[in-house]
Amino acid sequence: MPFLVEKLEVYQKALDLADRVTFLTESFPRGKYYLVDQLNRAALSIAANIAEGNGRRMPKDRRNFFVIARGSVLECLPLLEVAKRRTLIEEQTHAELLQDLETISKMLAGLIHR
Repeated sequence: MPFLVEKLEVYQKALDLADRVTFLTESFPRGKYYLVDQLNRAALSIAANIAEGNGRRMPKDRRNFFVIARGSVLECLPLLEVAKRRTLIEEQTHAELLQDLETISKMLAGLIHR
């Protein structure tokens, strides 16, 4: 029996983002572990906090986890910018990831202000 969170579109998008980031950072050169680790953690944190928030019964608790997830969205921004500046990711990939983050952020805002 699937968990209810698995039906949330924002959760699916967050998982897709985390998967894409993981795949992308596998090609980063050695010596960039700090960036790989932080970016992967931030991206995965989005989906993890959506899942945990969705499992909370109290509206205030749910909202708090969705706020944390949105914070993780924002944490990804400078990490992706550094990756772009260091030519670890291409401009087009950077733009696509930013678009994904914006979409997820807007969806989270809807859950936060519910």
